[in-house]
Amino acid sequence: MSDEEQLEELRQKKLEQLKQQAMQNQMAEEQQQAFEEQKYQIMRKILSPKGRQRLENIRMVKPQFAQQIELQLIQLYRAGRIRGEMSDREFKKLLQKITDSNKKKDFRIKKL
Repeated sequence: MSDEEQLEELRQKKLEQLKQQAMQNQMAEEQQQAFEEQKYQIMRKILSPKGRQRLENIRMVKPQFAQQIELQLIQLYRAGRIRGEMSDREFKKLLQKITDSNKKKDFRIKKL
């Protein structure tokens, strides 16, 4: 085998690797888009328009917290604990519970 043949063989292998990587990236992107679409549809079922607006406002300030809320809402919906559309008041109560559970609890021991 000449150097040129070896070089061409390496090029072909690299090209195949790049094609496979591009296909994997495309599949991952399609899966992500499908997940986002499902999430959007479930959020439309769960939250009232005011609740969705409140969630979007949270997303602007704390995107990770908004994502955490969405995942918890989806879990509650799939478990059957949320039926129908939540009012804004119910959504506020749920947000309050989530933020209260995320706060650190500080214990102090006093000597007597």
